Amino acid sequence: MSYRNKTYVIFDGDEDMWAYRFMRGWKANENIEFNFFDAHDLKPLTDSAGEDTVKRRLRERLGSTKQAIVLVGEKTKNLHRFVRWELQTCMNLDIPIIAVNLNGQRSQDGDHCPPIIRDEYVVHIPFKLKIIQYALDNFPSEYHRCSQSDKGPRLYNNSVYTKLGL
Repeated sequence: MSYRNKTYVIFDGDEDMWAYRFMRGWKANENIEFNFFDAHDLKPLTDSAGEDTVKRRLRERLGSTKQAIVLVGEKTKNLHRFVRWELQTCMNLDIPIIAVNLNGQRSQDGDHCPPIIRDEYVVHIPFKLKIIQYALDNFPSEYHRCSQSDKGPRLYNNSVYTKLGL
């Protein structure tokens, strides 16, 4: 297996592409301290690729993934063909998942969170640059230290947000 240093971003490509583009913009802006190694930079897919081809390429990308972010928008919980498959694959590969609520909620959003991760050890945060970077820097090691019995949603307490100026 290749060295795992990438961040895999899962999102609704029809509705939430704006948030993914924001993240790439933050990363590209030299005046903003935000960085991640994007697994989507590997082997671009074409619009004409079939489902099997897409899943094979996504599985390849997950091979170099250290952590995954799922951008949780209004329709994310209803996306089964790829989003649910990507989340299940991350869980099967023991990849830490960071759920980023596009509506700004600091805890699990029961109305929008995909059911497959509702009872899993997943950190839930709002779509804010500083807390996303904090989670990218800290959650993977926390996740790998937790025991098999640790279940359920994880959130950061107010002191973390205060320390980050949020």
